[in-house]
Amino acid sequence: MESAAHRENEPNWTAAEKKVARRAFDKAFERNCAAIYAETRQMLKNTSAPTEIWRVQEYLYEQRRIIDRIYDYRYSMLLFVFARLLRDGWLTEVDLAGLHSDKIASIKAIASV
Repeated sequence: MESAAHRENEPNWTAAEKKVARRAFDKAFERNCAAIYAETRQMLKNTSAPTEIWRVQEYLYEQRRIIDRIYDYRYSMLLFVFARLLRDGWLTEVDLAGLHSDKIASIKAIASV
């Protein structure tokens, strides 16, 4: 059970911000998956021996672990998630347009660390 003090420190998300956040989150996820897909296709294209498919499986397994670790859509975590995605290039500031300026400033500050 979360303490009241912990909830007080969490940012409030308006209904409009929640829509922006969901769109940005989904866009980053799609971009990330598209890059993984492209890399997987390239790996398969460059595979010369059937046994090399296990290298592709290892790559996909590792990417899945990374994705599962990063993409956490709890509102209490979104500023950190967005900061990581911004830093890693899966999100842009344009994707965050519509969030309160304080949230964008926090995301950029966290991303710069």
